[in-house]
Amino acid sequence: MLMPLAAIVVGLIILVWSADRFVDGASATARYAGMPPLLIGMVIVGFGTSAPEIVVSVIAAWQGNPGLALGNAYGSNIANVGLILGITALISPITVNSQVLRKELPILVLVTLLSLGLVWNGMLSRVDAIILLLVFSLYMFWSIRQGMKGGADSLSEDESEALNDNTMSAKQAWFWLVVGLVLLVASSRLLVWGAVDIAQAFGVSDLIIGLTIVAIGTSLPELASSIVAIRKNQHDLAIGNVIGSNLFNTLAVVGLAGIIHPMAVPGEVLSRDFSMMIGLSLSLFVLGYGFKGRTGRITRLGGGLLLLSYVAYTLWLAQSVLSAAN
Repeated sequence: MLMPLAAIVVGLIILVWSADRFVDGASATARYAGMPPLLIGMVIVGFGTSAPEIVVSVIAAWQGNPGLALGNAYGSNIANVGLILGITALISPITVNSQVLRKELPILVLVTLLSLGLVWNGMLSRVDAIILLLVFSLYMFWSIRQGMKGGADSLSEDESEALNDNTMSAKQAWFWLVVGLVLLVASSRLLVWGAVDIAQAFGVSDLIIGLTIVAIGTSLPELASSIVAIRKNQHDLAIGNVIGSNLFNTLAVVGLAGIIHPMAVPGEVLSRDFSMMIGLSLSLFVLGYGFKGRTGRITRLGGGLLLLSYVAYTLWLAQSVLSAAN
């Protein structure tokens, strides 16, 4: 039992650290390649902050643990909004000024509803996974067009400030890009092994482990980057990390896992996890969009409600585990 626990702890520590190094290396490499800041923020950082979820879910699906892959993706989405934005907004209210983010908020809601529709029959087939990846390709095409346009957008300004804080040389950027990716894969394999072993030892489904321990662990890079961004008054970067990560998770992470290993989707995922994910996505849209010309804003009260929702969801998960044990 000690070895799997140690594998989870060490795997998470290396995962979070290597993800941070990977994002910094990828962002600096893209800057030296002459990419516009908005494009780096929407595409490069989007891939980087979702890299832990992608690698963990792909490895889990490849090794025949699709529940862990699905739980990681959906659990990360729930943690990103409820836990991460909740904590960040409690530290400082988050103002959404970016027009690009205002376009992404309804896209996130629609993508979440599409994902629900595809698995409504209790199965994520390869056809469903292909549809998710095709929609992801369309989203990436749109993101690249938005990024190439550049223009005066507050998200671009926030990303420019963040890039200026990154003082890596070109050689250092390439080094950390490669080393970060290698450590991401290695730590993800360690984490998946430990999580599956713990689940088997306690008789808990790998879905529950994915929704809790693994999801929180793979979301830690978003928590760190959002807190750093909000302390630097880069509000759009703080919320943009979460929106981008959730879009990547719903489309790319679940799509890749489903291509590798089609999976049954338990009824409780639809009634419990999707209910929470859709509810939080709608809440984020209502709080962040800014209707009738108003600026979107997640106040401390809103952040507290998001965090309470996540706590209630976690207790819901704990109660379902105890009920299954009895």
